[in-house]
Amino acid sequence: MKRKAKKILVLAIGSIFIIFGLLGLFLPFLQGIIFLIVGFILISLCFPRVRLLLNKHTEKSPHVFKIINKAEKWIVKIIGEI
Repeated sequence: MKRKAKKILVLAIGSIFIIFGLLGLFLPFLQGIIFLIVGFILISLCFPRVRLLLNKHTEKSPHVFKIINKAEKWIVKIIGEI
């Protein structure tokens, strides 16, 4: 898959996860926070500034920071570098 097409696909999927996450904050049957985390991790693969914001807001809690980094490595292993 071409690099640009992969980036567009990752951004689209990340945006969908963020939309589901926002809906999940108001609907009781969706786990909104999980969708938001996955969406922001996907978008952070394409935009370094989003990655810096994730690091900034999770570095206060080392446990969460470790989980976010582990999830990002797992996602990169599945979809490859962008």
